[in-house]
Amino acid sequence: MRNPKIGVVSLGCPKNATDTEVMLGLLNEAGFEVTFDNDDADMCLVNTCSFIGDARKESVRTLVELADQGKELIIAGCLAQHFREELLAEIPEARAVVGTGDITKIVDVIKAVARDSSLRVVEVSDVPNNYDDEVLPRMAIGVGASAYLKIAEGCDHACTFCIIPILRGKFRSRTIESLVKEARILVKGGVKEIILVSQDSSYYGLDIYSKMALPELLEALHEIEDLDWIRIMYCYPTETNRALLETIARLPKVVKYVDIPLQHSHPAVLSAMARPRNPEKVMDLIREVLPEVKIRSTFIVGFPGETDEQFEHLVQFIEKYRFDRLGVFTYSKQTEVPSGNMENQITEKVKKARRNRIMRLQHDIAFASNKAMIGQVIPVLIESYDESKNLYIGRSPWDAPGIDNQVYVRQSEEVPVYMAEVNMVLIEEAKPYDLIGVACSDTENATAGQSDTESGSQPDTKAKVQGGAKELVTAVSISK
Repeated sequence: MRNPKIGVVSLGCPKNATDTEVMLGLLNEAGFEVTFDNDDADMCLVNTCSFIGDARKESVRTLVELADQGKELIIAGCLAQHFREELLAEIPEARAVVGTGDITKIVDVIKAVARDSSLRVVEVSDVPNNYDDEVLPRMAIGVGASAYLKIAEGCDHACTFCIIPILRGKFRSRTIESLVKEARILVKGGVKEIILVSQDSSYYGLDIYSKMALPELLEALHEIEDLDWIRIMYCYPTETNRALLETIARLPKVVKYVDIPLQHSHPAVLSAMARPRNPEKVMDLIREVLPEVKIRSTFIVGFPGETDEQFEHLVQFIEKYRFDRLGVFTYSKQTEVPSGNMENQITEKVKKARRNRIMRLQHDIAFASNKAMIGQVIPVLIESYDESKNLYIGRSPWDAPGIDNQVYVRQSEEVPVYMAEVNMVLIEEAKPYDLIGVACSDTENATAGQSDTESGSQPDTKAKVQGGAKELVTAVSISK
């Protein structure tokens, strides 16, 4: 049997990225050589996304480009789950398709195609409801001192615009014991921030504990030594209750950041989306329990039937609540879900105009929010170094990687900057979506995004980064 050198491309969301890391960890454990230089690879594992039209286009474009380079393709993830027959028919270089519920079979798949050059393998369960609670090996593909921890798979909601239940199946939680074990391994490998991800993190535990158990999971993770931050992504409006918010408020390591996709504000549009109505209730509750919180949300404009009046309702809602972080998507039609077959579809021109208007509004809101940070001392997790600008780059507790603000930090003569650590930074300048500051040792009145009892700490035992490559690559491999 030949032993192909395997390259990798991971597309889509952080949940997809964790699946990619697991597949690479299993392949590495089985003795396959993994390379992050696809030019040097014989075979490429492409973990695809099929959530919206643009994601599908990106996945297909990537596959075609690799095929044109003569690479054998192992196509995994949502696109494989969604279009297995079409992929095999249209891409001769596709040696295998692996569905979202079958990623743990990746070693057997690649062994099979390595043994038989004419074989094409299909490992796609019709209903992707398998989910392994075991702590599987992972090979990190990201940059930084953060790691995603996927606490559940699938979704039980039936939003009329969302294809995730078709692609990922029903909601399945992992046990607290399994998650804590994996988090401890990650932290032992140098990770400082654990980011909890699933389709609906606030729903966590209902299937296995008969109650929403995210507060209990947070309590357990909070006990891990050397872990600085715990971040929660993807909360659902009706499940973001007082008990959860009070737990976030009470635990210092849980950053005061709530990611809650509301999707719209108008009752009629929310009803058509099969989403919770009255989003102002959860917004008011969040700000009551967590006065210093930063809130991220996402909205969809151009949903079928959205009138000018309903869009104006959304604009006014955003003006009123002034979200700290905001993403706006134009509605993506998919005929596999109910909204794709609704009447009164909105033109692309109108969708884009509505999105642009909200993003102009949000630009001003974000800029004002950042200007208010000038003069504050905040904790920043340093993740990389920009040689051209001679600045370190990191994130505050209120910023998730890849989607939120960055903080650019210069090193002072008195205070060094520590890579892959939380550093205290005095904010001197604000841009609409970024902050600029200088490393400092003064933690007095530092706004850490934590409880009042935690002021943050400056590392005092780590070696100062000296010359050479200052880009941090977290090379964490998790063993069983």
